[in-house]
Amino acid sequence: MTSNDAAPKSRFLALHDYGMGGVWWWIQARSAREILETFAWIEVVTDPETARQEEDGELEEVDIDAPRMPPGLDGLRATRHAQRGRPGFGALADRDVVYLRRRWNDEDDEDPAVCLMEVSPDGRRLRQVEPAEDGAAVRSGPDDWPFNPPVVDLFDPELVGLQISREEFEEQWARARRLDVGR
Repeated sequence: MTSNDAAPKSRFLALHDYGMGGVWWWIQARSAREILETFAWIEVVTDPETARQEEDGELEEVDIDAPRMPPGLDGLRATRHAQRGRPGFGALADRDVVYLRRRWNDEDDEDPAVCLMEVSPDGRRLRQVEPAEDGAAVRSGPDDWPFNPPVVDLFDPELVGLQISREEFEEQWARARRLDVGR
C-alpha cells in the first residue's frame, strides 16, 4: 500500500472478471495502483464510457481502508495480503508484456497441458502456444477464444518462476500450427 495514507482519495471503478461475468465495485482509494496492490485479481476500469454507464448504477462503494470488505472483495484482499511478503511480489506488474510457461487445466481439471503465453498488463492472454509431447504445437489468439478473462494476476509472486524469454515464445509461435476452431 502507499506510504502516504493522508493523500486524498478518489473513486475508481474496479472489476473482478471471472470469464462469464464479473463483480464490480466503486473503490475509494488514493490511486489505481493502491487498489491493485490491495486486491488480487482486480482490474481498475479506466474506460470513460464504462464508468459513465456504472455511475448511476447500484454498485457497492467501499473505502480501501475499511476493516471489513463486502463478500468477494474480502477474499481478494486476503489473497493479496498473503502474497505481499513473499519474494517476487509485484515483480511482473509493471511490464507491458510478460511471457510465461504454465500448466493449463481444462474445465474438468483433467489432462492439464503446458502452455506458453504472451500476457498483457491486465493478465489477459494475447497469444498462446500449446506444445504437444510429440513436438507439434498449436497456436491461438483472442479470436480463437470465446472468452478472454484475466488468466494471471501479475502481482502474484509465483509467476516469477514461470517466466520465459520473448525469444523462446516467438520460436515456439513460429513453429506452431494455427488452432483449427472449425471454421
